[in-house]
Amino acid sequence: MQVPVVTLSNAAAGDIELPDEFFGAEPRADIMARVVHWQLAKRRAGTHKVKGMGEVSGTTKKPYRQKGTGNARQGSLRAPQFRTGGIVHGPVVRDHGYSLNKKVRRLGLISALSQKAKDGKLVVLDLAGAAGKTGEVAKSVRALGWKSALIVDAAVDEGFGRSVRNLPNVQVMPTVGANVYDILKYDVLAVTRQGVEALKERLS
Repeated sequence: MQVPVVTLSNAAAGDIELPDEFFGAEPRADIMARVVHWQLAKRRAGTHKVKGMGEVSGTTKKPYRQKGTGNARQGSLRAPQFRTGGIVHGPVVRDHGYSLNKKVRRLGLISALSQKAKDGKLVVLDLAGAAGKTGEVAKSVRALGWKSALIVDAAVDEGFGRSVRNLPNVQVMPTVGANVYDILKYDVLAVTRQGVEALKERLS
């Protein structure tokens, strides 16, 4: 797959050959959905917690005698039917993450890359001489017509990363951090030449 390379100023910078096995595969929506669900499950804090019957404060005394009052029998004021009682089957602190096969995760990333290429939202970017000012980068992004963009590089340049940090709809990340959720979240996927080589190495 032959793709043109552009700079941030929208100037042509040659062409690059992208391997069809990584950027031209048939996208699998079901696999991408599985990987995104796995990613979001891993992100959950799982710190939600309510108190059960054995954790709420209160007396352990039987409220009234078992028989003869005409009321339903009760053994504790900490039971869930009382206003000050514990919660039944409430959330507890736990880890929501689960394991997903490496082959499925790899196929999900290939599907996400291929989906962007299929939609015409994949751009190969040349960051040589890129501006180091936030305003200039924002101006270039608007000129390119990008609503939101994810820029993937083999290693993020510290100066360029600082200039992009305050832009709300642009994110820069290293190839090792490229993931299905972020690729699908942003409108345009921009990969540098070095990023393409690193992605090929990572997926091989």
